[in-house]
Amino acid sequence: MNERDAEDSRGCCSAKGASEIREAFKTEIAKRGLKGKVRANKAGCLDTCEFGPSVVVYPEGIWYCVKNKEDVLKVVEHHLEGGKIVEDLLIPRTWAKG
Repeated sequence: MNERDAEDSRGCCSAKGASEIREAFKTEIAKRGLKGKVRANKAGCLDTCEFGPSVVVYPEGIWYCVKNKEDVLKVVEHHLEGGKIVEDLLIPRTWAKG
């Protein structure tokens, strides 16, 4: 949910919907009874500007680029509930710091 000046060449996750994405995670987590087991924390810059808004699932250290509510639903359903990595949303491991 990092905020940068509009002039910054790397862009700004807040301007790319990061707040709405976090709210969608919080809503789905509560709706599915995962509250207390899963938490949607706010983070500053994760230095993944070229991928857009990013989500890291711990303790696994899986990095996702999440751009909309449909992506949120995939991560919640498949990863958080189903324990399976959402391959098409992964930030490449060669880049991710996790």
